[in-house]
Amino acid sequence: MADSEAVTTDARRRHDPEVRGFASDNYAGAHPEILAALALANGGHQPAYGGDDYTAHLQQIIRSHFGARAEAFPVFNGTGANVVALQALTDRWGAVICAESAHINVDECGAPERVGGLKLLTVPTEDGKLTPELIDREAHGWEDEHRAMPQVVSITQNTELGTVYTVEEIRAICDHAHERGMKVHLDGARIANAAAALDVPMRAFTNAAGVDVLSLGGTKNGMIFGEAVVVLDPGAVRAMKHLRKLSMQLASKMRFISAQWDALLGGDLWLRNARHSNAMAQRLAEGVKTVDGVGIIHPVQANAVFARLPHDVGERLQKRYRFYFWDEAAGDVRWMCSFDTTEEDVDGFVAALREEMSR
Repeated sequence: MADSEAVTTDARRRHDPEVRGFASDNYAGAHPEILAALALANGGHQPAYGGDDYTAHLQQIIRSHFGARAEAFPVFNGTGANVVALQALTDRWGAVICAESAHINVDECGAPERVGGLKLLTVPTEDGKLTPELIDREAHGWEDEHRAMPQVVSITQNTELGTVYTVEEIRAICDHAHERGMKVHLDGARIANAAAALDVPMRAFTNAAGVDVLSLGGTKNGMIFGEAVVVLDPGAVRAMKHLRKLSMQLASKMRFISAQWDALLGGDLWLRNARHSNAMAQRLAEGVKTVDGVGIIHPVQANAVFARLPHDVGERLQKRYRFYFWDEAAGDVRWMCSFDTTEEDVDGFVAALREEMSR
């Protein structure tokens, strides 16, 4: 049989839908309301490259969340959103201050520096959160031509360690950065989880707190693909449309990104999903606390649980449920909950953890 004949082409399911895990909220599928929105957007022809009705309506939705000056630029993914946003905020000689654990530093393959052409100035933190004092470790040397110029402070809400900035903490960072002539970028890959945890609207810790540009995340909260750069202060950026295209983030069939945002942000789906995943993380944390020999190492404030357990236990548990080691040497792991995580998923995982710890 020829190789081409061996490939099946029938539309069958290629995975077991009963398999569950705690590796990442990216592992979850799409919310049914998102799928329905895509089906509605699929009929007929619409202008390409953002000239469609869905992208036009998205601007109204974004302004309802982030104020009258906000403008959304849909992109393909989170790394693309961060690279485009940071390019728009910096000069060629510019630098970005961020936490050492920041996604832009650890998990984007050097894209902000290699593609964006900027320098990252990283600061170690205990909980993933910057403070004005920590920022000042790198906020200097603006007139020194031998040093990349600090022009932006980038924070993540919620952080890569699962912690959440308060409204007051972000406002203090924005005031501090602006006083020093710097702008503020917020990586909001899980912004909905932070808003749900704080029980405030997203605007409370973004435009109302002084953030200039936001990378708005939806994929981890029920969308299939697509994020957005949201410009909160138009005076802080330049040439956004050109930078998006230059960075290969301009979707030709943009209506299929914008329609997902319509479904997610047009009502309360974004909040329902985030509240649920946060609640499942709390349930998981409470269950883990009952297992001797396992310790939670960071506050559980959103939809992530970081724990420490014997490495061999973690390896055995990985054969039953997917998740990632955060620090293999220390035995630190990360367990993520999603919009579709169930109580049965959590309870089954805790039971499996208890079994492996007792072996």
